[in-house]
Amino acid sequence: MHVKVVCVGGGPAGLYLAILLKRQNPFHDITVHERNPEGSTYGWGVTYWRGLLDKLQGHDPDTARAIEEASVRWSHGVAHVRDLTIRHHGDEGLGIGRPRLLDLLAERARALGVRLEFESEIAEPPADADLVVAADGVHSALRARRAAAFGTRVTSGRNHYIWLGTTKVFDAFTFAFTETEHGWIWVYGYACSAVTGTCVVECSPETFTGLGLDRATEADGLALLEKLFADVLDGHPLLGRPGAGWLNFRTLTNRTWHHGNLVLLGDAAHTTHYSIGAGTTLALEDAMCLARALHEHRGLPDALVAYERRRMAELLSVQSAARYSARWYENLPRYIDLPPHRMFALLGQRHSPLLPYVPPQLYYCLDKAAGRLQAVHGFKRWLGPRVASALQARSSAHRG
Repeated sequence: MHVKVVCVGGGPAGLYLAILLKRQNPFHDITVHERNPEGSTYGWGVTYWRGLLDKLQGHDPDTARAIEEASVRWSHGVAHVRDLTIRHHGDEGLGIGRPRLLDLLAERARALGVRLEFESEIAEPPADADLVVAADGVHSALRARRAAAFGTRVTSGRNHYIWLGTTKVFDAFTFAFTETEHGWIWVYGYACSAVTGTCVVECSPETFTGLGLDRATEADGLALLEKLFADVLDGHPLLGRPGAGWLNFRTLTNRTWHHGNLVLLGDAAHTTHYSIGAGTTLALEDAMCLARALHEHRGLPDALVAYERRRMAELLSVQSAARYSARWYENLPRYIDLPPHRMFALLGQRHSPLLPYVPPQLYYCLDKAAGRLQAVHGFKRWLGPRVASALQARSSAHRG
């Protein structure tokens, strides 16, 4: 049986779902609508890990091969704190330019017979579609019109951030923390092609206004950031996009991901803080899960329920890690004056639910001991969520 699928949003989630559904059944009628012109996209590079490539290989080897060939790799992390540098060997990471990723997915979708309609905005689900997929991002118009039905909740982070490009090609995933008279400002940098890199710059609201970034023109703001991170950039410029300024990260959740024949995918369904580098991976995994559910269940309602249950369960640990990672950066002064090797170690442990409630020096000693004593490690894993839950409950009671 073939179905008519309308996918709203031409990002990674929507395009990859179209690819997978066409591979399952070439007779499916699938159209992807994207409101922006072809070739225009926000953002610079995206990062992912080897595990995603393995999953892509299992679902569509052609797409996996194209993405891998267009990606760059690194296996080290580097932290610059004041005038000190620490290098740490880690898991292999990969980066790819977001425009290049979208081009590859669009090319594969077209080759399979998917219709791509650019500069096409869909405000309401088409009446003749069997399935409508809202893959139109955190600001999804389809979801916003039914916010009550989906149980949408959005919270804004405290810190400010901006997503930039650079001609500096980083040889490792790079963190650089710079102290100013108005507080700390830092950058996450990584390569996304052989000639470009990505820089995400973040700071507290006090530093943001103290440095005048809230009032600076785009050119003046970039010039200031280039000066602050001159050592890391090696003289390379930072690159912005028109209209893409400073933001506060928006964490979005929904009580349910489907309503009738309308289903949410990717950032339209959930967002996770950029500091864990999982956004694109999660969007592609959403597409895999939805395609699998539609293949395994004959009835659409059963398929959508199965998709929602499976992905919500899989996301729990990732969303928790993202929340604690964001909190770590929002509380940077708590960690920044530790000896650099300890600070870097706790940067790697920022996903821990126990870390915010234990003195950093003590946590470092516990974590180091846990590396030698499995029993301590097990106790820490058991204790962390319980302490965090109890302290959060006590904090809520006091606020009430």
